[in-house]
Amino acid sequence: MSIFEQTVPANAVTVPIAQLGSRILQRVVNFGQFSRFAYETIIGIRHFNQWSRRERIGRQLFFIGTTSVPVIAIVGAFIGMILAFEGFRQFQAIGQESRLGGVINLSVVKQIGPVLAAVMLAGRVGCALTAELGSMRVTEQLDAMRAMGSDPVRVLAVPRFLACLISVPLLTIVSNGCGVIGGWLIITKFYDADPALYGRFSAQLVNWFDIMSGFIKAVFFGGAIGIVSCWKGFTCKPGAAGVGEATTDSFVTSFIAIIVLSLVLAKLLNDIDFVIFGGVQSVFS
Repeated sequence: MSIFEQTVPANAVTVPIAQLGSRILQRVVNFGQFSRFAYETIIGIRHFNQWSRRERIGRQLFFIGTTSVPVIAIVGAFIGMILAFEGFRQFQAIGQESRLGGVINLSVVKQIGPVLAAVMLAGRVGCALTAELGSMRVTEQLDAMRAMGSDPVRVLAVPRFLACLISVPLLTIVSNGCGVIGGWLIITKFYDADPALYGRFSAQLVNWFDIMSGFIKAVFFGGAIGIVSCWKGFTCKPGAAGVGEATTDSFVTSFIAIIVLSLVLAKLLNDIDFVIFGGVQSVFS
């Protein structure tokens, strides 16, 4: 028997490997269950009579969309003003301050507006959806619905998913509009730049596909928030601590999903933009 065999028990090597394998397998199982849940949620849209009641979809649209407008508008306006303050001196140093509006507006409509609306919604609404559904799971209301022959995915998850899918693009319009107005106020009123040049270079740099790119991203962001929030609520652990943990996981997972989707969609949409317009319009041309 070697010295290693004498001093190190066999389980000291095998147990960590077994634990690692168990964790990997559990992650694979969880991903499979999440994929099935996402599929059932999306397919559940076709069962119109189960989710289309006014008190189901209407209440979710009001809670997710309408009540989020003030905070989205305020944050969007301040983001536009901050970008104007941060960028004006740099553009002024090269005598191109009138072109800053195009850069701000392009950044807002393609990236900042959709991501801002999605992140705010994930924090404000996504966590609330997870907590609500998690509480229903802990108190066995979901099991009671199944016992009565009702599908909780179609009744609870689908209207919330659709509300997120619809609300994020609409909130993106609010975020984009307020961001553009905020930047315009600072550049033209605070720094006295020429409003005509501001509008001219903005129209020159921002095209219709840039605006559509932001809306396409917003649709994917909304869908991700809806599915992740509902999934975390449906699978939360028992007790108040389980609901709190699920709420935290919901925001973190939604935020990661938003960032990953933003990266992937930015690459795909930029390639499509290049094919359509044959290149990128320079702000200095």
